[in-house]
Amino acid sequence: MVSNDGSTVLPDLAPPRAFDQACRMVVDYLAATLPLGAWAVTRVAAGWQTVLVAHDRDYGLQPGWGNRWSATMCRTMVTGETPRIVPDTTWVPALAVPAETAAAADVPVAAYVGTPIVHPDGELFGTLIGINQQPVDAGFVAHEGLLDLLSSLLSSVLEADTNTVDSARELERAVSDAETDQLTGLLNRRGWTRWLEREEERFRRFGDPACVLMMDLDGLKQVNDTQGHEAGDRYLQRTAETLRRATRHGDPLARLGGDEFAMVATIGPDDAGPLVARLQRVLDDAGTPCSIGVAPVGVASGFSEAISEADAAMYDDKRARKGRSGSTDA
Repeated sequence: MVSNDGSTVLPDLAPPRAFDQACRMVVDYLAATLPLGAWAVTRVAAGWQTVLVAHDRDYGLQPGWGNRWSATMCRTMVTGETPRIVPDTTWVPALAVPAETAAAADVPVAAYVGTPIVHPDGELFGTLIGINQQPVDAGFVAHEGLLDLLSSLLSSVLEADTNTVDSARELERAVSDAETDQLTGLLNRRGWTRWLEREEERFRRFGDPACVLMMDLDGLKQVNDTQGHEAGDRYLQRTAETLRRATRHGDPLARLGGDEFAMVATIGPDDAGPLVARLQRVLDDAGTPCSIGVAPVGVASGFSEAISEADAAMYDDKRARKGRSGSTDA
């Protein structure tokens, strides 16, 4: 940044150990040196922009708050349609808010600042943004170099932290026998619980889009009762193999016990419905019909709330499927 005497002053930042720490340090520094209504780091994935870290005084931004990417000011900044720093949004037609909308809005965006955070290959990870309810001085554009420097810092920390996480995940994929269901080769309940414990902090840190799926087979009891438990075991194995073929590598699949299965899919909420429909179709085709519930994983709420919501949705689906088929099988 530029001091009162015209000299350049760089932020005094200790080397951060993790991406979320770096994000917090950057937004706190900007809030102290370039006060605006809000500063935030966001994640852009699966068609959504989600707040990871915020320093907010006017807008109520919190981790987990999100908006469709297509409706954001940051989208036009990233594509180059609008500048990175706009002291007065009425100067830029693509950002100007109609008078009737501005009059009705409780928290208008009259000044906008944004710069991309990217992966090493140039793919967009998210943005560093600042917004204000009143226009700022035109000289604010002089800070663009500082903002680019800070976003480059975040990109570098993101790369290092991502590499560390990826290496750890590769080691963890070699799970022990105690964490594997011997019948299906999937994670067992213990392995599922340990995976969630390991990944909880990582999902919060990077804001990766994810959904939890809870699944319950519709026909296992009937197979066991009419064909015997060996046939039931084959039924479970066929289910596991069908799920394994239908899901992407790296998304954890677990048999929690009996006829209960679970999964974390690295997809956004808009893709959850199509995924459930596809899984139910392939399981029906395999002769292992299944009731499925799905819920998104929130940055703030984490896996626990998503599991509860998905479990409730699964029982709703089971009741609906029973009603359509007239079946009484649990």
